[in-house]
Amino acid sequence: MALSDYKGVFIFAQQVDGELSSIALELVGKAKELAQPLNTQVTAVLLGSNVKGLCDELGEYGADRVILVDDPKLETYRTEPYAQALAAVINEYKPEIMLVGATAIGRDLGPTVSARVATGLTADCTKLDIGDFPLNPTPGQEQLHNQLLMTRPAFGGNTIATIACPNNRPQMATVRPGVMVKCPPEKGRKAEVIEFHPTLEENNKYVEILKVVKDMGKKVDIQSAKILVSGGRGVGSPENFKLLDDLADAIGGTVSCSRAVVDAGWKPKDLQVGQTGKTVRPNVYFAIGISGAIQHVAGMEESDIIIAINKDESAPIFDVADYGIVGDLNKIVPMLTQAIKEEKAKTA
Repeated sequence: MALSDYKGVFIFAQQVDGELSSIALELVGKAKELAQPLNTQVTAVLLGSNVKGLCDELGEYGADRVILVDDPKLETYRTEPYAQALAAVINEYKPEIMLVGATAIGRDLGPTVSARVATGLTADCTKLDIGDFPLNPTPGQEQLHNQLLMTRPAFGGNTIATIACPNNRPQMATVRPGVMVKCPPEKGRKAEVIEFHPTLEENNKYVEILKVVKDMGKKVDIQSAKILVSGGRGVGSPENFKLLDDLADAIGGTVSCSRAVVDAGWKPKDLQVGQTGKTVRPNVYFAIGISGAIQHVAGMEESDIIIAINKDESAPIFDVADYGIVGDLNKIVPMLTQAIKEEKAKTA
């Protein structure tokens, strides 16, 4: 079959316990953008058991079609039945592009499926575009148009690679959560729903789920925070993060950090912002004691307002900050916290 027979931008609409994951709606938004220059449709692939009710939500967020595979074997995520189902959809409907979220599920499912349908996969992408490949014309090499250009950090975040898959279809990528933006929902917008019933065969790769234990402990989700108070190596010590905790408590924010802080063992990995951490888009982002290396900036530059506090006036973070304060954070942060508390007391 010719590559030209593959049409459409497809996304894997991840759901857990009958609720769409945020990454599914983010991918629909990006798929709409990619579909425009290709003059094609956006199709969401929804796998699960008793999940048909989620089709309307996918339609409201921009999906033109939903391919629904509803089967009791898909009630809880397991690699084998989900891989069989998604590979069957790809083989039947032949998408030009297939996007999967780079979640714990997507990082397991994406490569498994790409191997089964004999195509490549670019993992953990932070940017997707439609363009020419090679990027620059090369003598003696044909420049192909309308290719999916997949950008991701490489070599530990020290460089950025743009990758294409010109000779195989679909062009597959896993996409980091929080990087793409959901489109505003259109209430009442409907997607065409296609119920697909592939054969899911039990084999020696099936696992049996003996028990599901849900972790009810409190977890901090920095990607959903409206205000982030982020600290870097310049904070000085894990004990000194108490200053940031106090500021976050006063302003109703959440504490996050840079990679250097995680590498030093001061904070856990799930609080890290940056190319090798999480991408965030808060209303306000405080960058305190953070130099502003490109790896960190890539994870927070889309914040609405960036406020930087650093003693080094030449720190790169000031190049992306909306407001900058040059000085000792040990003096500035407590003063800022106290001023916020006093202002709140006046309006209480």
